[in-house]
Amino acid sequence: MFPEKIQHYIAITRIQRPIGILLLMWPMLWAFWFAAEGIPTLSVLLIFLLGTVLTRSAGCVINDFADRKIDGSVERTKNRPLATGALSPKEALIFAAALMLLAFCLVLLTNKLTIVMSFAALFLATLYPFTKRFTQLPQLFLGAAFGFAIPMAYAAQTGHTNQHTWWLYLAGLLWALAYDTYYAMADKKDDLKLGVKSAAILFGNADLWIIGLTQSIVLGIVLMVGLDAQRGWPFFIGLITAAGFAIYQLFITRDRQAEKCYDAFLNNNYLGMAVFIGIAADYLIRGVTI
Repeated sequence: MFPEKIQHYIAITRIQRPIGILLLMWPMLWAFWFAAEGIPTLSVLLIFLLGTVLTRSAGCVINDFADRKIDGSVERTKNRPLATGALSPKEALIFAAALMLLAFCLVLLTNKLTIVMSFAALFLATLYPFTKRFTQLPQLFLGAAFGFAIPMAYAAQTGHTNQHTWWLYLAGLLWALAYDTYYAMADKKDDLKLGVKSAAILFGNADLWIIGLTQSIVLGIVLMVGLDAQRGWPFFIGLITAAGFAIYQLFITRDRQAEKCYDAFLNNNYLGMAVFIGIAADYLIRGVTI
């Protein structure tokens, strides 16, 4: 009966583990504050925050549908609703479609450019869960999907995009490559056994070097955008703090223990938060003093 399945519908969205929502949200907020040059339009911001929850939840459902035949063989995922049979593939697809429809209804409250962009976002979000079957870099597709909230934020706030939009999109894409490689490192043994492709497998022993370089490029891009936008000392403190988190992540994963790799993945929430606080505080403080 449907009421008995509510807990499984909730579980498949992983709403009880909001890390995915947070990692999707932070770059979107960076974009909103840069686009608005301060606090964005409240109604648009609320639309995007709710849309983030719905879109990420739908993405989790689609991911579990794509992985339904392998999740039962992985210790971390063996209890997912599709792996146990608590939900059927058909039920999962209907649920994912309903979540996406709700998210699209929210987008309809914005403007034409944002609505057009939402179709590209939908395509990327649907494609990503299947990419681990045919590419060694599914993390790039995750970044492309997650990062698309950045140009959509610019479009919703200003009605257009600019060079900052696409530089920040690149930063968001590369950041996802870095943090999701940590995630893949935690699952590396199972992925090798099951033949699942990932950046962690592709990078091999160079994984931490590549993550460190990628994180540096991400922060360098955000620095470049901030300098061009003439941001001040709170912004730079935010970036320095974020760099500290990136160094911490590399330190705790130096032995590549699965648990520590997962901890590093989770720690990226604080990296993204530090960047946002720096941006928001800078616009707030300088807006008051100027």
